[in-house]
Amino acid sequence: MRVLHTLKAAALGAAVLLAASPAFAQACGNGPGGFPTWLESFKRQAAAQGISQNTLQTALGGVTYDAKVIGLDRNQKSFKLSLDAFMERRAPASFVKKGKGIIAQNRDLLNRIEQRYGVQKEILVAIWGMETGFGANSGNMNIFRSLATLSYDCRRSDFFTEELLAALQIVERGDKKASDMKGAWAGEIGQTQFLAKNYLRYAVDFDGDGRRDLIRSKADVLASTANFLKQHGWVPGAGYNPGEPNFARLVDWNRATVYQQGLALFATKLAN
Repeated sequence: MRVLHTLKAAALGAAVLLAASPAFAQACGNGPGGFPTWLESFKRQAAAQGISQNTLQTALGGVTYDAKVIGLDRNQKSFKLSLDAFMERRAPASFVKKGKGIIAQNRDLLNRIEQRYGVQKEILVAIWGMETGFGANSGNMNIFRSLATLSYDCRRSDFFTEELLAALQIVERGDKKASDMKGAWAGEIGQTQFLAKNYLRYAVDFDGDGRRDLIRSKADVLASTANFLKQHGWVPGAGYNPGEPNFARLVDWNRATVYQQGLALFATKLAN
């Protein structure tokens, strides 16, 4: 899973997003001592902005400061691997074989997504594989505990306050129950690791069940990933390798050059 400084670019203010504002200006902290007071203040202000008491209770009731999350945040490592080493770690030969099988097994679904959004099926499956091993490792940390801890922490309080509010809105609009909101340590959600703000803006209900479910619905996961790329300027049918039109769009998904190169190479292997 990605570390924060290589996360895909956060979406700019969706209308449904309760963005951080002076109304949410609160004292941050650099240790657990002030967290309970901060959390109660945050909940009061979130309620004033339209988050229901039921959502606040189910999502934030009993949430505590997580020192493990702070430790992970302070010890991030950038992508400094060579392309070969990165591919061995994130897209090994076993993933290529499995990914080709997934494309064959899900061809009708992937064709429908490609027809609607114009994003090639191998790119979507490559992202799925590189992010979570095709959904096998989406993370099992409490999203609200992680985001509340990082929102309270002074290092990037404003950014994570927006993410925490977005995560609450995902529950508020009925896409997921608070108890289902498990993911990576920095709050990334689902099988292709969406930030909460991006979940609000780009997630789609492709399976037609009335919810945008990026944790359990394969159709929603792949279609939402395609929608993200389409909304960032993906050119239908154009190439995605270095020098081709869509390679520049991969930076919107992940800012690390080796990730972009690896993703393009992985997708090319899946297509062949």
